[in-house]
Amino acid sequence: MGDGFVIAVDFGTAYSGYAFNITPSNQKTEPYVKYWGEKSARETPKTPTCILFDKYKQFISFGYEAKEAYVSRMGAEAKDNLFFESFKMSLYKRKLSLDMKIKAANGKEMKALQVFTAALKFLKEDALKYIGQHTAGKQFTASDFTWVLTVPAIWDNSAKEFMREAATQAGIVTKGKEDKLIIALEPEAASVYCKKLPSEGFIAENLGNLKLDQSPGTQYIVVDCGGGTIDITVHEVLEGGNLKELNKASGNDLGGQTVDRKFKEFLQEIFTGVWDDYEKKFPNEVQKIMYDFTLFKRHEDDVEIPCPFNLGRMAEKKKKKIEKYFKKVQGATWEEGAIKISKEKLREFFKESLQGITQSITEVFQKQFKIKYILLVGGYADSEILRNHISDEFRDKCIILCPFRPQEVIMKGAVEFGRNKGVVASRKNPFTYGLGIFQRFDKFRHRDDKKFTNKDGVWCRDIFMKLVDVGEDVRWNETREHTLYPVEAGQKAMSFSFYRTKKKHVTYIDEPDTEEIGSFVVESPDTTLGLAREIRLKIKFGFTEMTAIGTDRESGSSQTVKINFMRK
Repeated sequence: MGDGFVIAVDFGTAYSGYAFNITPSNQKTEPYVKYWGEKSARETPKTPTCILFDKYKQFISFGYEAKEAYVSRMGAEAKDNLFFESFKMSLYKRKLSLDMKIKAANGKEMKALQVFTAALKFLKEDALKYIGQHTAGKQFTASDFTWVLTVPAIWDNSAKEFMREAATQAGIVTKGKEDKLIIALEPEAASVYCKKLPSEGFIAENLGNLKLDQSPGTQYIVVDCGGGTIDITVHEVLEGGNLKELNKASGNDLGGQTVDRKFKEFLQEIFTGVWDDYEKKFPNEVQKIMYDFTLFKRHEDDVEIPCPFNLGRMAEKKKKKIEKYFKKVQGATWEEGAIKISKEKLREFFKESLQGITQSITEVFQKQFKIKYILLVGGYADSEILRNHISDEFRDKCIILCPFRPQEVIMKGAVEFGRNKGVVASRKNPFTYGLGIFQRFDKFRHRDDKKFTNKDGVWCRDIFMKLVDVGEDVRWNETREHTLYPVEAGQKAMSFSFYRTKKKHVTYIDEPDTEEIGSFVVESPDTTLGLAREIRLKIKFGFTEMTAIGTDRESGSSQTVKINFMRK
């Protein structure tokens, strides 16, 4: 199959979708995005990240269909169904394990890995089917494509690894073909796409036809405004147009959903004594209100939401006149069948989220960079209030750009990323990585309690041998090599353990804030050379994941380890 065949899956907290390219790499074509929701009279580039299982934990549906099936709760058995929404946030700032569980809306638990796997499997099958319909019925399988899965840059490595595991179980890639799946970072994908945009590709609020300057040395901040996370990365354009990461990713969990939550809390405040009951009885009406709100949220105007029939009915039953509910609240009025919320009040819903974003961007400006642009991407950047706020805060420091349809930028950029993996030429290392080793004991250098003796000498154990420093630039696909020796002339295998820490200077592996992240054993059956045997260690950094290969020089036996960031 053509080597430009790429499918990029943007698996978001609030919404998910995919884009693809089925033309050879040498043809410059725009990635194609599938639109969702025509059954429910909508046309959106992504579908809600919601998934529904039956009581036996068998997959029922995903996206708009799952949401609608859940909220309309057809049939008696529907209450036993497991519905998950915003479950991607369970991977944020948590120690992950393959058997960790997450809770469905009805309080029942399921293994997170099973939920993520089913979601990715649905997206995979939908993409293959959809592409088949657009290529005169040609049948494709997953292995015909390079797959790109996007994740927030602020995620820990264990979350990236968790996603890779789910994608493997979903059949996106198979054992031995792991390189057909690329884990891309969302702000990087966005950056790659925006670099190519002409000036008319950006929203022209800032007047003048501006686009992203491609001259080497240009530095800019990418702010990826998602539903769950705000993800901030700093890039510099290199000679030849590749990118260098200048600052390790930062951000927070105050994305667009924070605003939706505040809006819902306000409705609860208006309709005191009615709302909770209403939400239980008519979840589909509540969903409709929330969907309408996401559209209103884009504009800095008063919001007028038609009052759903049952909310009006329940409210009047309790207090006779609906106007009474609006007497005690500021910023909302009742206007003949509609709930009207002033734009001042709307701005208030954004406040906490905007403060968090401002704070995170300000921290970047405090460093010694020469930032020329702020690039706003992600679905939440569709919001005028957000764009105006960033503009007011930072316009005297740099130029603010936001592409049209900022929600699609990540998927489209991820397709480009799949075609050119080296486009981000170097990244900042988030940790100091090291290896636990033994050295000959030296009473001037080593701690007494680390001393041990065997028939081949006196040794010091648990020494941290640094492989790479925190904050160091690692080039894409860079390898580092080290040679290690046994501590016993007769030992037939050597085991290695890897550690990471945020500190620059570590002497022993058991110091505070130093954790083990993986280990492996290399066989060395031929002991003729005794202590002079060499084990060559090759560590590959640079992409979004790390691997190490240990080879015994005599026997050639080698062992590869994908350094494991998840708790077993």
